[in-house]
Amino acid sequence: QVQLVESGGGLVQPGGSLRLSCAASGFIFSNSAMTWVRQAPGKGLEWVSTIGFDVSRRFYADSVKGRFTISRDNAKNTLYLQMNSLKSEDTAVYYCSKEGVRGQGTQVTVSS
Repeated sequence: QVQLVESGGGLVQPGGSLRLSCAASGFIFSNSAMTWVRQAPGKGLEWVSTIGFDVSRRFYADSVKGRFTISRDNAKNTLYLQMNSLKSEDTAVYYCSKEGVRGQGTQVTVSS
C-alpha cells in the first residue's frame, strides 16, 4: 500500500528556509504525480504544489509561487519541497500526497 513519510520540518525565523522531504513506497513513484498540501492551525487543507511524473510539469499555489520549489528524485523515491523566504503564514503541518493519501505530516513553524 501507499506509504509516505515526511521529514524536515522545524522552527525557522521569518525569511528563513527549510527543505522538506517525503519518502515514498508501495507504488511506482516514477509514474506518479505528487502533491504537497498543508494545514494551518484551525484551518482546512490547502493545496501547495504538484509535480507531474514529468518534472517539467510543476504547479504552485499563488501564496507560495516564487518562494517554494517542488522537486523529485525518482531514483530515491523521494519528493522535496524547498521553502525560501518563509513567512509566519506558512506555519502549518505539511503533507505529501498521492491521490489523496497523505503521510503523517511534518510541522513547520515560522516565528521570531
